[in-house]
Amino acid sequence: MEALFNLLMGLGIALTPFNIAVLVAGLFVGTMVGVLPGLGGANGVAILIPMTFRMPPTSAIILLAAIYWGALFGGVITSILFNIPGEPWSGPRVSMGIPWPKRVRPARP
Repeated sequence: MEALFNLLMGLGIALTPFNIAVLVAGLFVGTMVGVLPGLGGANGVAILIPMTFRMPPTSAIILLAAIYWGALFGGVITSILFNIPGEPWSGPRVSMGIPWPKRVRPARP
């Protein structure tokens, strides 16, 4: 029961308006970092750490995690749409990404 209480308390802290705004901003910045070829999630987080110096620790961790996951999503954008893998782990998406939209057929009524 204590674990459930701690989980709900953590969600209450994470879902404050400031932390949600930090999360959205981090996802946007991370997506922009991920779209740039050669600049992955770890590099983006390392470069943007100074943004967190004046923030509360919880908000800083939320921001850095959002930047990382946004950068992973940004790498998918370039891999699928432009056939340019920005990171090594985006390589398989290049070969599989373009055929996915071509295989989709409209449903029959």
